[in-house]
Amino acid sequence: MEKTEKKALSNIRLQHAEECFEDSRNCLSSERYKNSANRSYYAIFHAMRAVLALDEYDSKKHSGIISEFRKRYIKTEILPRQLSSTIIELFDIRTSSDYDDFFIISKEEVIKQYENAAEFVEAIKKYLNDINMTE
Repeated sequence: MEKTEKKALSNIRLQHAEECFEDSRNCLSSERYKNSANRSYYAIFHAMRAVLALDEYDSKKHSGIISEFRKRYIKTEILPRQLSSTIIELFDIRTSSDYDDFFIISKEEVIKQYENAAEFVEAIKKYLNDINMTE
């Protein structure tokens, strides 16, 4: 894949991340907390995929995306280590909110995860901008 194709794919995935983040904000303001947590997770998931597009890596499994992203960008300290805990927290909450019928999440926790997702997406945007891979 050529650099322009990688950049285009990365930008599409980043746009998807931003849309999920906006959906999270809308769900939060509508007091749909489980949905907000889900959308916060997907914002960071697609942000990870935006970066991995540059390496021509993708996976149909969330665990594959998370593992590869952490290996290539967190463990190497290309991106801040604190992002790793954000990934784990949001993944666990998303899984519980999607699959546990009795899962309840507080407004405070959703706000925290929304803010974590905001920091994560901003860190990815900054990284992509720094390496001249954004439009």
